[in-house]
Amino acid sequence: MAIILASASPRREELLRQVGCAFTVITSGVEEDNDRGLPPVELAVAHALAKARDVAAKAGPGETVVGADTIVVLDGRVYGKPRDIADARRMLDELAGREHQVITGVAVVKGDKAWTDFAVTAVRFRDYGPETIERYLSGGEPLGKAGAYAIQGAGALLVEGITGCYANVVGLPLVMLDKLLSRAVGVGLL
Repeated sequence: MAIILASASPRREELLRQVGCAFTVITSGVEEDNDRGLPPVELAVAHALAKARDVAAKAGPGETVVGADTIVVLDGRVYGKPRDIADARRMLDELAGREHQVITGVAVVKGDKAWTDFAVTAVRFRDYGPETIERYLSGGEPLGKAGAYAIQGAGALLVEGITGCYANVVGLPLVMLDKLLSRAVGVGLL
């Protein structure tokens, strides 16, 4: 089965390639607004659905479109992508030595029908200091990543452990997506 991925994320593309999924990419023009006043799970799902619907309108009828949005949540506060290095520094400082949740909302849109779900993974960061943050920032990896880190890159050195789906932390919970596609269109990723 071929899908359209409504995301410019190279991490999501790599995850789909990893499992042999045929896909094309059409990026969404939807702006993520983390200040909508929604609970975190609803926010991630709403963003994913908006992206998938936006791309479905461009792709035409009969196409299966997958949208996703990943956020980091600490003490009920949503951490999206950092605006700049200073914002990334603040996020990494606040996350140090703490456990947070990574939530990815996923939406599948086909025609006028939509199916949604979400995954939550608990991530524990080790207790690191400002020197570690500065070294990590100097590599440029934190920009463009929810919570200012990439677990699949050098950010793995910040992570003490996880409970839940690793692929979710990277940006696309594959098992959940497989189940969602099976419900939506009768065929999963395999």
